[in-house]
Amino acid sequence: EVPRQGASEFLKLAPGIYLSNEGGEAHADQVFLRGFDAREGQDIEFTLNGIPFNEVGNLHGNGYADSHFIIPELIGSLRVIEGPFDPRQGNFAVAGSADFSLELAQRGITRKGVFGSFGTYGAFLSYGPPSTSTGTFVAADYYQTQGYGQNRDGRRGRFMGQLDGALGSTLHYRATATVYVASFHTAGVLREDDYRSGRVGFYDTYDTRQGEDAARYAVSGELTHRSGAFETTNRIFVTYRPLRIRANFTGFLLDVQQPIQTPHGQRGDLIDTQNTAWTFGAKGEATAHTTILGMPQVFTIGYFARGDVVSSMEQRVEAATGHPYHTDAQLSSTLGDIGLFADVDIRFTRWLNLRGGIRSDLFTYVVDNLCAVQSVENPSRSNPPGDASCLSQQNFGAYRDPNQRVSTTAAIALPRGSLLVGPFFGFRASFSAGVGVRSIDPSYIVDDAATPFASVVALEGGLSWEHQFAHDIDLTARSVVFNTRVDKDLLFSQTSGRNTLAGAATRLGSANAVRVRGQFFDVAANFTYVRATIDADGLLIPYIPPVVARVDGAIFGDAPWFWARPLGHTIRGNMSLGVSAVAGRPLPYGARSQPFATVDLGASLNWWLVTIGINVTNLIGTQYALGEYNFASDFHNQVQPTLVPVRHFAAAAPRSVLFSIALNYGDGR
Repeated sequence: EVPRQGASEFLKLAPGIYLSNEGGEAHADQVFLRGFDAREGQDIEFTLNGIPFNEVGNLHGNGYADSHFIIPELIGSLRVIEGPFDPRQGNFAVAGSADFSLELAQRGITRKGVFGSFGTYGAFLSYGPPSTSTGTFVAADYYQTQGYGQNRDGRRGRFMGQLDGALGSTLHYRATATVYVASFHTAGVLREDDYRSGRVGFYDTYDTRQGEDAARYAVSGELTHRSGAFETTNRIFVTYRPLRIRANFTGFLLDVQQPIQTPHGQRGDLIDTQNTAWTFGAKGEATAHTTILGMPQVFTIGYFARGDVVSSMEQRVEAATGHPYHTDAQLSSTLGDIGLFADVDIRFTRWLNLRGGIRSDLFTYVVDNLCAVQSVENPSRSNPPGDASCLSQQNFGAYRDPNQRVSTTAAIALPRGSLLVGPFFGFRASFSAGVGVRSIDPSYIVDDAATPFASVVALEGGLSWEHQFAHDIDLTARSVVFNTRVDKDLLFSQTSGRNTLAGAATRLGSANAVRVRGQFFDVAANFTYVRATIDADGLLIPYIPPVVARVDGAIFGDAPWFWARPLGHTIRGNMSLGVSAVAGRPLPYGARSQPFATVDLGASLNWWLVTIGINVTNLIGTQYALGEYNFASDFHNQVQPTLVPVRHFAAAAPRSVLFSIALNYGDGR
C-alpha cells in the first residue's frame, strides 16, 4: 500500500536495498544491496515469472535490468534472495536475486485514471475474466509527465497479457506476452559549485539532449506436469530489446587533441549508446518428493540455456551540430550460457534442515569488435588516418581491416548451501555459504581468456524469531551477519558513463529486519550496515551507503460507523507510510555525500465499484541529491574553469502528489 512509482520500488521491502537513478524515468534504477553498487542490475539477477531480464552484453552496463516494463498493479509477489545461496540462482546473482510474479487479483474490468504534480497523468485498463485464475489477464497503461524540472519530460506505454490454466489435474500452463515503449529526457548531473553560486538551479540541466528511448517485446511459455511425487517445469522465452541512452557527465573535457587529427577544440562529451539484442532461452527443473526416516525430503535437478545476439555502439556527439564525431566502441556479440544444477532439501530431524547443492555454468563469447583500431603509434606520413574513429592502419601505414574477432569459453562450479537449526521456542539459526558469478562485459574479452567472469564467495550467519501474540498479532524478527568477496569488482567511471572493471573487494555487514502484523495493521522495518572496501588498499568503495534504514507501515479495514454502508456497500480504507534514511556515502578523493531521509504517504477509500486514492512522495519536501559524485568536468559555466575533481549531483524529485480514481465492475458487481 505504500506509494511506489514503479516495479523496482517494491524492492525497498527487502532489508538494505536503496535505489537511485540519475538517468530519468525510462532508465533502469540503480540498486544498492549488501554493499554492492549493482548499478542497473549488474550484481543482482532479475527475473519475471522465473524468466531472466538482465541484459547480457549491454554496452551501457553488462547485466542492465530495466523493470519499468512491469506494470506495478500486476505484481502478485516479489521474492528477494540476498546472497548467492540457492542453486537456482544464475548469472549476476552476486549480491542476490529478485523474482517478480504476475497476478491480477481484481477480476472483471478495471479502469483507472491518475493525475497530479508536474503535468503528470496516466491511464490503466485491465480485464481479468471472473471465471479464471488470477494469473489470467490482459492489461495496458499509458503515462506522461512534464517532469519536476528542466528536461525531465517523457511518456510511456505498456501492455502485459497472461494466460494461466490447467488441463486436467496434472498439467498446468502459463503464457505471457509484454510490450513496452518509452521515451524520456533526463537532466543528468550538475556541479555543486555552479548551484551554490546561482549559475544553475537545483533542478536544471546542462545538456537538453540527454535522455533515453527504450522498448521491449517479449513472449514466454511455461508448462508444469505433476505425477504423484514428481513434478517437472519447463519454460521458454524470446525477447527483442532495442535501447538508446544519451548522457553527459563531463561537459567539454574528454575530446583530447590527437596528433593524427585535424586541429579542433572541445566538441562535447555527450555519450550516445545504442544497444539492440535478441534473447532466446529455456529453463526447467524436475523435483521429486519422498519420505526418509519419517521426514519429508525434496530432490531437484534443473537446467538453464540462454543465447544472446547483441549489437552495440557508443559514440561521442558534437554539441554544436548533434553529429557523432567519434566512435568509442562498436561490438557485435554472440553470447551463450548453459547451466545445470542439483538441489536438495534434506530434513534430518524436525529441527535440523540442510538445503543446497551445486550449479555449473558454461559461458561462451564470440565478439567482433568493429572498431578495434582507434590510434596508430606511427601513422603513414603520406596517408595519415585523420579524424576517422575506426582505423584501417597499423604502424607505418600498413593496411589492416578495422575489426578484430575474439572468442573464449569457460565454465565455473558454484557450490551453495544453508544449514537451518530450529525452531526452539520460536528461534531459528541459519548458516549459509555460496559462490556466485557475474559474466564479464564483452568489451573486456580477449582470445581464450581463462576466466571471462567474476566470482564471489559469500558467507552468512543469522538468527530469526517468530511469535504469535494474543489478538492475532504476529511478530517476526531476524538478524544476519554477512561477508562477501568478489574477485573482479565494478566501479563507476564518469568518463565512460558506466561501471568499469576493477580489482577484488570485500563487504562485511549486518542486515536486520522486524515485522509486526495484526488484523488492521502491518508494519515492517529494516536496518543494514555494511563496510565495503577495496582489497588492494583498504579504501572504502565509492558510492556505497554504509547505513540504510527503512520503515513501511499500513493500517486498513472497514469503516466502523453505522453510516458507512451507503446503498448496502461497506466503505473500506487504508493509510500507509514509508520512511527511508540513507547515511552519507563515501566519494572519490576522500569526500562523503550528505545523508538524507524521505517520507512517502498513501491513502485510499473503496466503496462498491469505486476506489479513490492519493499518493504523496517526499512528503516533507526534502531537497536532496539522489546521487552524488566527485570528478573533474567543464560545462563552460565558469570564466576560469577548474579541472580538479569537484562535487556533482543528480537532483531527487521534490514533493509529488498524485490522485487516482478507479472503477471496477464485471465481477459480480
